[in-house]
Amino acid sequence: MNTRPKTGVLLVNLGTPDGPDVPAVRRYLAEFLDDPRVIDINPVARWLLLRLFILPFRPAKSAEAYQKIWTERGSPLLFHGQDLAQRVRERMTSLEIELAMRYGNPSIRAGLTALKDRGCDGLVIFPLYPHYAASSTGSTIEKVYEEVKGLWNTPYLTMMPPFFDHAEFIGAFGEIGRSVIGDFSPDHILFSFHGLPERHMKKSDETGGRHCLTSASCCDAIVPANRNCYRAQCFATARALEVELNLPAGGYSVAFQSRLGRDPWIKPYTDEVLMELPKRGVKRLAVFCPAFVADCLETIEEIGIRAKESFIESGGQDLRLVPSLNASPVWADAVAKMLRTHLPTVG
Repeated sequence: MNTRPKTGVLLVNLGTPDGPDVPAVRRYLAEFLDDPRVIDINPVARWLLLRLFILPFRPAKSAEAYQKIWTERGSPLLFHGQDLAQRVRERMTSLEIELAMRYGNPSIRAGLTALKDRGCDGLVIFPLYPHYAASSTGSTIEKVYEEVKGLWNTPYLTMMPPFFDHAEFIGAFGEIGRSVIGDFSPDHILFSFHGLPERHMKKSDETGGRHCLTSASCCDAIVPANRNCYRAQCFATARALEVELNLPAGGYSVAFQSRLGRDPWIKPYTDEVLMELPKRGVKRLAVFCPAFVADCLETIEEIGIRAKESFIESGGQDLRLVPSLNASPVWADAVAKMLRTHLPTVG
């Protein structure tokens, strides 16, 4: 009798509204922003901030943005994830593969239930965030444990680590990027990562605050102090892509987008860099968004539409968004190889 646990893989991305309408966006934002790992302030203050300042106003603006990227198949983040799950299934036929979202649908609970119903006692949780952040990877892991803790027969869980400098991830982004660079011939490359509050970096500092953001060189290398620092991992990705793409010295910049509120977020800011680059003679700009493995609101609308307009208004001629990995064959191959490397016993 074979008693080896049947293995299932749960691919998890951040989330998306069920539709581009205001009520759906409000439900999504309410779940997302009420997470204490996302808005890490006093619970009463977070409740007041959401109910009095964010949820009455922001859903309408966000819904308008979602309407610009919505397709016949729905949310790009969702259907790219569904396609990726299917392509990984085709490459790893001995595994059960499900997609889940940390916020919204399909939920982590639904994904775990589907795998359990198919007899999976061993579960691999694969957060589709290249870089560790308590507000994404940390929140996802916490949610998984929350969902399984009430089960009498708890599954055997394995967590895939961040893959910010994994050769397969870098190679996949490099392959997609090279075709855009060859076709577009940009003057400069911008690696734009999602931003986070500076306090999140300081809280991740393993020295208790003596390393992260204390000097201009704090992210120049991954060391024990910043091994869980989101900003340091983003710079490591940029350095790896610089080598992969064979970029010339000074041929790229790193910036952070999507900042909100009045608190300081990690710098430099993408919107400010976009205004400065034309002053340095950059007319044709290619933008990678390596924090996202699937195109979504932050890539298509924020960079592909708004950032492009801002760059041209500041004196640039053209901006080209490099597509994300989505469900490309090279990315599906990479996910399968990362699973096999990390779990050599899986098929």
